[in-house]
Amino acid sequence: MALKCRFWVSGFFVDPKECERCVTEAIETGYRLIDTAQAYYNEEGVGNAVKKSRINREEFFLVTKVWITNSGEEKAYRSIDESLKKLQTDYVDLLLIHQPFGDYYGTYRAMEKAYKEGKARAIGVSNFFPDRYVDLCNFVEVKPMVNQMETHVFQQEKLSRKYMDKYNTQLMSWSPMARGENNFFDNETLKAIGEKHNKTVAQVGLRFLTQENIIAIPKSTHKKRMEENFNIFDFKLSSDDMETIRKMDKASSIFVNHYNPEFVEHIINY
Repeated sequence: MALKCRFWVSGFFVDPKECERCVTEAIETGYRLIDTAQAYYNEEGVGNAVKKSRINREEFFLVTKVWITNSGEEKAYRSIDESLKKLQTDYVDLLLIHQPFGDYYGTYRAMEKAYKEGKARAIGVSNFFPDRYVDLCNFVEVKPMVNQMETHVFQQEKLSRKYMDKYNTQLMSWSPMARGENNFFDNETLKAIGEKHNKTVAQVGLRFLTQENIIAIPKSTHKKRMEENFNIFDFKLSSDDMETIRKMDKASSIFVNHYNPEFVEHIINY
C-alpha cells in the first residue's frame, strides 16, 4: 500500500475540548488527515470537530490507535467499535496498534477483522521496531500498511525503513520536529538551508521528511504554526540539502527506549 496525504495534524495529548478547537482550526487551514488515539482521550473532540465542519466525511483521513489495555482479540474489537462511536463515524481510514506490548497478535487479528468488515480502510502498527515488526509481518494475514514511528532529522529510522520497504509498509512520522529537543528550532544547519529557500527550520524539517517519502503528522495547538507547517509544498530541497540533513541522523530516540524494562513497565501501567 502506498499511503500518501499532504495535510496532517496530530492530536497527541491534547485535552478533548482543546482538541476540538485545534482540529477545527486545522480543518479551516486545509488539513484533512487527523491523527488521534484511544490513549489520547480526545477521540470525541476529533469526532465533534469533523462533524461540525460539515465537510464530507470522505474528504477526511482519520487515524486512531488501539491502546495496550485493550489488547487481545475480543477486547480490542470492542474497543474499535467504541472508538468509532466516539469519532462519530462507521469507519476509520487507518487503524494502528499503538505499542508493541500486551497481546498485540490478538489485537492485530481484531484489526484484520475490522478491516475485512470495512470498519478500517487500512491497518498497521506504531512503535514497532524492526525485530517485532518483521516477526509480526511473517505471521499475519494482512501485512501492516503503516508503521508510525518517532522520525525526524535526528532519528531518521534508516534501518526500520529498509525492512518496511521490503514488506511494503509506509512510514508515518510522529514528532517530526523532535518536540524541539536537541535545539531543533535553533539548529544552524537547518537555519542555513531555510534561509536559502526563505523557509523556517520547521518547514525544512517537514519538507525533508516529505521528500524522503515519509508521512509527517506534526502537532500544534496554534493556528499560525499550523499554517506554517502546511506551507511546505511550494519549494524543494536540493540533493545537497537532502544529503546534508541525512548526515544529521543520530539513529537513536530522543524520548523513549522501547527496550528499557523500566519504560516498558511505565507504558504498560499507563
